[in-house]
Amino acid sequence: MTAALSSSRLRRAAGRAPLPLILFALLLFCVACGERQPQGTLAYVSNERDGTITVIDTKTDQVVSTIQLGAVRARGVRLSPDGRILYVALSTQSGKLYEDADNHIAAIDTSSGQVTQKYEVGRDPEQLAVGNGGKLLYASNEDAGTATVTDVETRRTIATLVVGIEPEGVSISPDGRWVYVTAETSNTVSVIDTQKNEVVASFTVASRPRDAAFSPDGARAYITTEIGRTLEVVDTNSHTILKTIHLPLADSVKPMGVVVSRDGGRVYVANGRGNTVSVVDAKSLEVVRTIPVGQRVWGLALTPDGRKLYAANSLSNDVSVIDTTTDEVVATVKAGDGPWGIAIKP
Repeated sequence: MTAALSSSRLRRAAGRAPLPLILFALLLFCVACGERQPQGTLAYVSNERDGTITVIDTKTDQVVSTIQLGAVRARGVRLSPDGRILYVALSTQSGKLYEDADNHIAAIDTSSGQVTQKYEVGRDPEQLAVGNGGKLLYASNEDAGTATVTDVETRRTIATLVVGIEPEGVSISPDGRWVYVTAETSNTVSVIDTQKNEVVASFTVASRPRDAAFSPDGARAYITTEIGRTLEVVDTNSHTILKTIHLPLADSVKPMGVVVSRDGGRVYVANGRGNTVSVVDAKSLEVVRTIPVGQRVWGLALTPDGRKLYAANSLSNDVSVIDTTTDEVVATVKAGDGPWGIAIKP
């Protein structure tokens, strides 16, 4: 019995079925009709403290499901190019003894919400990127100071690369050529050439770099620095800093996540404990707007049409939905415990 069962069919069945069976059929019919069915693109929010993924319908801004991953720490989250697989970086929860079994990247079938594969990518994976048309995974290993390159099909580690101390952010350029890995303790960004799967450059930024995002044409990268409170603008041809944008120092601003608009005109920066998102004009390289959101905003993601920006708020346990035409919060969606990252199919 499903929601497709018509009321006329129910009436016909009533003439020949026992009363208990009829009531059961009606109950199933009502439950099916009451289920929330996704109407738009889905946003996947990793919840760091309870090991879950909150799935949000971006058309209605309603939670449509929650994926349970167990007693693990869920942080970095990315989608395969076709949107069929969600990759989540999992590690041992804070305050618990390290367990090898906790530390891997889980591949989740987005149609069923089930974990279909696990990738052993190294100790304490935090963030990841999907490269080579979905065939490779690049992951940062925070405790080990390395980045690993893993073949999705064979699950084999292709390369283990030495990067900075406590690597965190992992981002891939639009053309797939470069992977930037930010290291929060050494204050460096390592550049991986994906054609060689080797670190070919490294440069220093302000204190505690957290995340990186590329412009749509790949000519620039934007790096957030938490303690430096800056947004570093990088020339990806030479892997050198073009400009350092100093973000507002008030209200405990500590830059975390960063995304770039589809047209490349705006850069959005999550300000952590500042509880705001800064909007930077990519042409003037100045902050043009500050948007109040939830508490300790971390990851950011844009919908495919660029009209909505989703911000994960780690302390208020919710997601702020921002209308990018007005730069105002238009909805707040309750998530799990400790929202960290967000992935939306591009």
